[in-house]
Amino acid sequence: MPGFAQASDLSAWKSLMKHHQELGRSIVLKDAFAEDPKRFEKFSRTFTNEVDKSETIFDFSKNFITDETLQLLCQLAREAKVEELRDDMFKGEKINFTEKRAVYHVALRNTENWPMQVDGKSVVEEVNSVLEHMKEFSEEVRSGKWTGYTGKAIDTVVNIGIGGSDLGPVMVSEALKPYGKRDMKLHFVSNIDGTHMAEALRDSNPETTLFLVASKTFTTAETTTNANTAKKWFLEHAKDESAIAKHFVALSTNEAEVTKFGIDKKNMFGFADWVGGRYSVWSAIGLSVCLYIGYDNFHDFLAGGHAMDKHFKETPLEQNIPVLGGLLSVWYSDFFGAQTHLVSPFDQYLHRFPAYLQQLSMESNGKAITRSGDYVKYTTGAILFGEPATNAQHSFYQLLHQGTKLIPTDFILAAESHNPIENNKHQKMLASNYFAQAEALMIGKTPEEVRAEGAADELVPHKTFLGNRPTTSILAQKITPATLGALIAYYEHMTFTEGAIWNINSFDQWGVELGKSLAKKIQSELETSGEVSGHDASTSGLINAFKKKAGIN
Repeated sequence: MPGFAQASDLSAWKSLMKHHQELGRSIVLKDAFAEDPKRFEKFSRTFTNEVDKSETIFDFSKNFITDETLQLLCQLAREAKVEELRDDMFKGEKINFTEKRAVYHVALRNTENWPMQVDGKSVVEEVNSVLEHMKEFSEEVRSGKWTGYTGKAIDTVVNIGIGGSDLGPVMVSEALKPYGKRDMKLHFVSNIDGTHMAEALRDSNPETTLFLVASKTFTTAETTTNANTAKKWFLEHAKDESAIAKHFVALSTNEAEVTKFGIDKKNMFGFADWVGGRYSVWSAIGLSVCLYIGYDNFHDFLAGGHAMDKHFKETPLEQNIPVLGGLLSVWYSDFFGAQTHLVSPFDQYLHRFPAYLQQLSMESNGKAITRSGDYVKYTTGAILFGEPATNAQHSFYQLLHQGTKLIPTDFILAAESHNPIENNKHQKMLASNYFAQAEALMIGKTPEEVRAEGAADELVPHKTFLGNRPTTSILAQKITPATLGALIAYYEHMTFTEGAIWNINSFDQWGVELGKSLAKKIQSELETSGEVSGHDASTSGLINAFKKKAGIN
């Protein structure tokens, strides 16, 4: 695409290089706070969610930034045309240029019915139609009006998908469990390992189980294989193929394959090709979430995402929360040499949130080719990882505090717990760790402080903490559907900002295709006897060893 340069050729990038050389040697965060008592007010931003008026604080003040840093980073965003690309996305332009598609997940949560078009055709009506279908269906299932082939109400939902068709629904349903229908069991099957399906079926009753087959094309190998296994299991009990229509629905657009499977086309929930898999939880792919938490809560989830969309679309760069998050990620990756990004929620319900963000971030920005087809001259795509605290601080936080690597970290906490047991004692302990970890990473502990505690001289180096480790603290009121929607949208737009700066296409995923195509060839070799020799010596040797161990030879 013409008009976009290598990020490192931009004048703001060069200014940031010079600024980093000066700042990197001098910034000490605890001193910066001592010198500027208003640093927190200056570098934190508050997002007010229009859905429920709750406020979420994004505290960027414990990062390696000054007024000049912020000014230069925002100038970088302007020179990289972040605003132009953002506006093109909201207009439905085909910014996913390698696949010639719009990137329009924002249209899925357009709860204010903004005019939104692709190729000159409004998409609002179709999105609303699918949502209305989801509402009608979910209410029938939840009320017991929808029954299985023996007349019993549905009490178990098995979502069969992979990638975004699994990671999004399972994360959101776990995060919003306090709003869930607790007498409804949810299973999410994604792995082609038969164990995943076997364990779900072991806990299911064919008379009361509903299967959601999530595949846009209805040809995804892992998903269709798992769906056919579920279908075989079901028919062993139901005996009658017509019963499939009461127990299987499709989250797909391929009517021919769906009806061939035995699913009634009335039970198809479609979505357009401008919905990327890692952004699809907002679409019909979120039906399992809708069934579990109810349509009203699902609508609030969408509305929360839309509220963050509105902020991202309308707010100047210096105050734009997702833009600032994305710029900080570029700042650390390309100027400080950070290779990783830790997201650690202090909330057990968010235990799948880091896994969800891994796909969002690394599938989006794990790219090395610019829009003009050239190899990038800088680092892209941080390695994102995470686990919920406080368990995580008893495992890998050691590396954060005393390791040799710079690991920018996001800590997430809700002030209000869904389970304020023992007079909120647990939440207060959780919060104390949330605040303490960020403070400890910043201030560290000097050798003098260690000696003052009476440590032996030989232990002083081992008990010294260098500190000066950057963190971003996100403090919400409560993890409601609207708050979660806004938080996901924050990370989506943060990822968008990174990709725009790096001048890459954040919306294709060709990198997942090569392994899939090779696997198809190898699968045919595994289904026939005899040794193979058509691969490199290692791969051929391993295949032959497997065939021998599995009794295929």
